[in-house]
Amino acid sequence: MPEEKPREEAGEEQDSGAQTKPGKKKMLVKLGVIARAVVVLAGGGFFAYQKFLAKGSRGNAKHDRPAEKSVLVPMEPFILNLSDPGRFLKLTMQLEVEDQADAPLIDGLKAQIRDAVITLISSKSVDDLSTAEGKMQLKDDLVLRVNQVAGKPVVKNVYFTEFIMQ
Repeated sequence: MPEEKPREEAGEEQDSGAQTKPGKKKMLVKLGVIARAVVVLAGGGFFAYQKFLAKGSRGNAKHDRPAEKSVLVPMEPFILNLSDPGRFLKLTMQLEVEDQADAPLIDGLKAQIRDAVITLISSKSVDDLSTAEGKMQLKDDLVLRVNQVAGKPVVKNVYFTEFIMQ
């Protein structure tokens, strides 16, 4: 009898080992199918987003934007005192004008635009301008100020090409 017990235990081990191998294979097959499905769905979702939902994105830029009309008007660099004592900002920017016909208007108003920019930025502190939100707020303020100077909404965006605080 003592010999039979080890044989039964050995038999149980063999049976359970035989059951786990096919179970593992089934699980691996299922995981492979799930992984492929996730990849296919993610790729399809990305394609659908680029094709149908991302208006003005890189994928649809040729079809959705009338960028042929807009033009960038460069401004001379600004070196400004900030409201914090001893702190300076060097800023170079370009104004995106909605229509090419309005670019000469901006060129004719550069002195007034520079004055508005200097007045606005010299009231800002380093803390106001050091965050991404602060820079975005400054862009919005600059668009408003320049459009006020122009007397109509001609500038739709401001692009900083140099932004150095000291």
